[in-house]
Formats: sequence, structure tokens, C-alpha cells
Amino acid sequence: MRQEVEETPAAIARLLAEGRDDFVRGGRALRERDPAAIVTIARGSSDHASSFLKYAIELLAGVPVASVGPSIVSIYGRELKLGRTAAIATSQSGKSPDIVAMTQSAKRNGALTFALTNTPDSPLAASSDYTIALRSGEEKSVAATKTFVASVVAGLGLVGNWLEDKALLAALESLPQVLEEAVHCDWSPLLGALDKHQSLYVLGRGPALAIASEAALKFKETCGIHAEAYSAAEVIHGPARIVEHHFPVLALAARDAAEASVAEVAERLAGQGARVFITSINARSAERLPFAASGHAITDALALIVSFYGFVEALSRRRGFDPDRPPHLKKVTETI
Repeated sequence: MRQEVEETPAAIARLLAEGRDDFVRGGRALRERDPAAIVTIARGSSDHASSFLKYAIELLAGVPVASVGPSIVSIYGRELKLGRTAAIATSQSGKSPDIVAMTQSAKRNGALTFALTNTPDSPLAASSDYTIALRSGEEKSVAATKTFVASVVAGLGLVGNWLEDKALLAALESLPQVLEEAVHCDWSPLLGALDKHQSLYVLGRGPALAIASEAALKFKETCGIHAEAYSAAEVIHGPARIVEHHFPVLALAARDAAEASVAEVAERLAGQGARVFITSINARSAERLPFAASGHAITDALALIVSFYGFVEALSRRRGFDPDRPPHLKKVTETI
């Protein structure tokens, strides 16, 4: 897992260089379709990548995005009316039967379909109108790291070319250097803060909420810790009730319009006695973690997960686990 985290900047540089034609073709197809809505099809880390793209598309294109449950087709046998939409299916292996079935259904029912996959000869790719190969190389760790980042970048490359968004495309070009910096951000102060704790909250808003969801999953997968991801806007309602003395909170703030509100909630929870860590300089009581700023409100949140991956791999080993081989899990899950 550590090796694959460190490979991420190079993998993203390769994707951006070799995938350029895929982005251009896919972007042109989206402009021609001019979708009224977009649906995403994914599970696990891929679904978190899709959530990131939901925020990016809604913020940059003003087009609503909804996640579709693959079981609608595979278990319940229902078809959805998807005329004048696009469907983005994300799967590292491209083999899960329910993801493939939902994508095939979307295409049958009028959607322009895209596959984001690390396996371009997979059933998912064969079922889609367009495929963007992640070009991440083999990922041996059960916990997805570089392929998660590549899935988001593949989607952002598609979006940037669809909208002909020069600022986003420029931010993507410089992203490998930002991610290299993110790999070396030292989050070790958080390691000791989690000793003797089996539960924590991970907070975010906007694209950073998708990153919080991915981080919470990795806490569970690699460390056996019960982590819950919440919007910083939601946690202050019911969930804040259990935040008391030294309850750990990781607040993932990006350099975007939501940063101030995330910092405000972090301070509020610290005032309740929580041990709060935040990726922002806009905090007094919460403890600051270093971050690699990308200079763009969308890509900034993505860099946070690379710093987190390096941290959680070390946390897993500190707690006596093997992050490469977590119990009860396997790399490819073929859900029906």
C-alpha cells in the first residue's frame, strides 16, 4: 500500500499524458449530448470517486448528478428512463456484474455511457460508449489508493474537456507535482491521538466530503476503526451529541468556499472537548495538519487523500495490522 501511495503522482502524470485523446473524445461527446442530468454507477471507493465528480460537475457545469443503485437492475429488475442523460460507471476491475448490468441498462435506455476503469478490456468497458483507462498499473493492495485518485482525475479530465474549462485543465496538468508534495505531508501527530480509540468522525463539505467518505472507509478497511464521515453542516445536529472529552475528529478542509464553515465547526467541536485535527490554517483550538495546496478549488480536495493514505498505512501498522491484507476482504468484489 505504501509503495502504491508513493506511485500515485507518477500514475497521474501517465494518465494525463496518455489519456488526453480519451478526454478530448469523451468531452466532445458530452458537449454534443448536452445532458440534462448525469447518473453515476459505482460501489465502494469508486462510489466515493463518483461523489467527488458529482460535486465537480454540479459546481462547474450546473448539471445535477445522482448516484444510481446497481441493484435497481441486478436484484429488482427495473429499468430507468435515461434519455438525454450521461452515465459514468467507475470500477477498477470492470468486472462486477451489477455495475456492468446497470451500465448496459443505462445504455439501452438512452444514456450516453462512460467507463472509468483500470481494465480497458473488461466487460464494463465493452458495455460502454466510451472508456477512459486509468493507466495506473497493477494495484496489489486490497485498499484502493492510486486507482481512487486516478478515477477522480479521469472524471475531471472528462469534465474539463466537456466544459473546455481552461482553469481546471491547467490545475490537472500541475496536479502530479502537488500530489508529490502531498505524499510527504507529515500527519504523524494524528497517530498518537488515535491510540486507545476505536471510533472517530471524519468531516468535509463539497468535494472534501467525498474525500471524508473515502478516508472513513480506509480507517475501517486497514485499521479496524469505526469511522463515520459527515458533512460539517450535518454533524452539528444529532451526531454532535456523542462528541465529548478527547473524541477524535479529522476535519478535511480544502481551499474553497466551504473552508471557513468547516473550520468553524471544527472549533465548535473542539470546544465540546473533542481532539480535532484540521487541514486548514483557519483554526485556533483545532490542531493543524499540513496540506499541499493545488491552487484550484476542485483539485485541492483531492490532494488531501494522498496525504491521508500515507498516514493511514502507518496507523494500520502501528495498531499491529497488515494494511496490504486486511481480514475478510478481497481485491475484486463481484457483487450481483
